[in-house]
Amino acid sequence: MPKIQAASNAEQREHTKRAILESFGRLLYSQGLTGLTMTHVAKNAGVGRTAVYNYFADMGELLVAYTLDETERFMTELRGDLEGVENPVDKLAIYIRAQIDDLSRRHLPPGPAMRSVLSPEDFAKLGEHVGALRGMLTTILQEAVDDGWLPAGDLEEMGRLVHSSLTATADREAVSEEAREAHERHVKATVLFALRGLGAQFDAEGNPVRSRIEPAALSVAV
Repeated sequence: MPKIQAASNAEQREHTKRAILESFGRLLYSQGLTGLTMTHVAKNAGVGRTAVYNYFADMGELLVAYTLDETERFMTELRGDLEGVENPVDKLAIYIRAQIDDLSRRHLPPGPAMRSVLSPEDFAKLGEHVGALRGMLTTILQEAVDDGWLPAGDLEEMGRLVHSSLTATADREAVSEEAREAHERHVKATVLFALRGLGAQFDAEGNPVRSRIEPAALSVAV
């Protein structure tokens, strides 16, 4: 077991749980879900195998806990990034970039792989939580359409367009300066591609402009 590093048993339990989740995330990022065991997670976390089972009954439960924890963290950070931003096109750009950066930092299995290790109940629980994140995107898209920054369309399909643009650009975190510069170019291109695909328009300086002209007020002249 790890050395006591907290002031109370409750804090120590939270510390141990956090170490297990972070260990799982590192291993998931470096080697993927296939072949990953609780023993690997325990050794990487520096705790006994029994300690892992004190918090998580199996790999499925650990995967759910990690995914929900990461999704909540991402949503909290994203809300902070969006705070004070008024233009919904700018909000979309922030959302897309945040998703790419997040996918580059961690490696979650695709839906079919998750379904193979999760019970139907756990998979449904995961879907509900991830749905809250998709709801943030839908809200931004609705605002952009209502305010005339994007043409009207099926919000669900528009959301799929956004997320389908992310995977190819999201890669492992760049370590060299050259790789970071290349990654930044890819990110900017992806953000612009997705926004234009949604119908966003920009002026010569690259600022978003409304896609429809509001009707002029009726004249009161006789």
